[in-house]
Amino acid sequence: MRRHQPVPAPTRSARPPAVGDLAPDLSLRDQNGASVRLSQFAGEKNVLLVFYPFAFSGICTGELSEIRDDLGSFVTSTSEVLAISCDPMFSLRAWADQQGYFFPLLSDFWPHGEVARSYGVLDEEAGMAVRGTFLVGRDGRVVWSGVNEQGQRRDFARVRAEVAALDRV
Repeated sequence: MRRHQPVPAPTRSARPPAVGDLAPDLSLRDQNGASVRLSQFAGEKNVLLVFYPFAFSGICTGELSEIRDDLGSFVTSTSEVLAISCDPMFSLRAWADQQGYFFPLLSDFWPHGEVARSYGVLDEEAGMAVRGTFLVGRDGRVVWSGVNEQGQRRDFARVRAEVAALDRV
C-alpha cells in the first residue's frame, strides 16, 4: 500500500514585497515581443501584476480567461493588468492567440524567473511562479497583494474590489 507523501512547500529565495514597499521594477517582453516596463506606468496608471505558473494549464487558463471575460474591471483609464509567467514568449503568443488574451502576457523566461524571484513568488525547485497578485499604485508602491500556493485558485472578486477601490483614489 502506497502512503501519501505531503507535497513540500516551494523553496523561495525572497519574500514578496509588503504593502507600502516600492515594487521591484521589471522589464520583460510581451507575447508580441514588445518590451514592457513597470516604471512606464509610473504616475499614470495603477498596475495589477498577476504571476501564474504555466501557459496552457487548467487553473491558469481559467484565471486568465476570467480576466479576459471581465477585462473592463482590470484595464481602465487608471489601471492596467500585466500577467507574468516563466514561459517563453512564443508559447505565450500561441496561448494568447488560442484563448483571445488581448492584454500583456509577459515572459520571465530568461534569465529564468528573475522577476518572479524579485517578487518572492518563484518556486525555485519547479522553476515556475506561484500565483502571486500585486496591485501597484501610480506611485510605484504595493497597495495590495496576495500569494496563493500551487493548485490554489485566486479570488478575483477580491482582486476586482481592490482594483476598483484604487481606481477611485
